[in-house]
Amino acid sequence: MIMRPGQQQLLLPVSPLFIWASLVAALLVNMIPLGRAAWTPDLLALVIVFWSVHQPARIGIGAAFMFGLLMDVHQTAMLGQHALSYTTLGFFAIMIHRRLLWYPVVSQALQVLPLFALSHLIEVAIRMIGGGMFPGWAFLISPVIETVLWPLASLALLAPQRRTPEPDANRPL
Repeated sequence: MIMRPGQQQLLLPVSPLFIWASLVAALLVNMIPLGRAAWTPDLLALVIVFWSVHQPARIGIGAAFMFGLLMDVHQTAMLGQHALSYTTLGFFAIMIHRRLLWYPVVSQALQVLPLFALSHLIEVAIRMIGGGMFPGWAFLISPVIETVLWPLASLALLAPQRRTPEPDANRPL
């Protein structure tokens, strides 16, 4: 398909099965026992924000809460720590999704950085209120890594929706 510079490509409708499979895959990657350091990125949070921005009617606050509870149970964290964090992420992602989609992917990444930082601050605050120890200032690296991963996640998660670049006689678009 011939595109003018700056024009976005038309995307096919996303499969709900693909959305949920990507969320479950991100949950499973988060559950890999790698010795959770404070700076490791939260891939589930990244995928929740991505789908809350691109498909707010299908993935929202309820799904974020459910996956947050699953992460709380897995990490034996204070019940509701990740749930509140992911719910906040989902809410703010849905709130800015219309504005965010107007920008190129790199600008989107810079605009979701405060969301990721807020999410990690909520997790640390709840952990410390519950009597946990401060993880150190290395936890501030995690939102930056998630922001750097945003263009890669955008490329990978939108790939099944992209149309073929060359039209043929059977495809009008």
